[in-house]
Amino acid sequence: MTRDVLTVEILDSIGLARRIMAKHRINQLPVLDGGKLVGIVTDRDLRDAYPTSMVINRGEEIDRFADTYTVEEVMSYNLMTVSPETPLATAVTLLQRHRIGSLPVVEAGKLVGIITRSDILDFVLSGSSIGGVPSGNVKKTKAPRSSSPES
Repeated sequence: MTRDVLTVEILDSIGLARRIMAKHRINQLPVLDGGKLVGIVTDRDLRDAYPTSMVINRGEEIDRFADTYTVEEVMSYNLMTVSPETPLATAVTLLQRHRIGSLPVVEAGKLVGIITRSDILDFVLSGSSIGGVPSGNVKKTKAPRSSSPES
């Protein structure tokens, strides 16, 4: 879990969210409204919000566009969260089952961390275990050779 969570406010511009994500090389930002977690904005939300390259090439200034729209207009509201007591195996299952990139960690209604796919990979690479399966039991295998049809 990452404890120092970068966030944006609901009325921040999508340009600010994009700059924060790019600077810190992250894919999502929890969205707060007066300190309360209300949603999440992802790199995909931002990509979908930006105009196509055709519009940009016709003179639309991308920075002006990005500062015109707020995070509130593009963020995801259906937010799945976990508590600090949630087992890591459960968090991994939620990430996989719902095809999401992160789970905000909430305690007593307050954002206290975030679990991302990168956190999971770092944990596994550290030699720890998830759900009783030590990462040392994960073995590397060679990709199967594709058989080419005979002529």
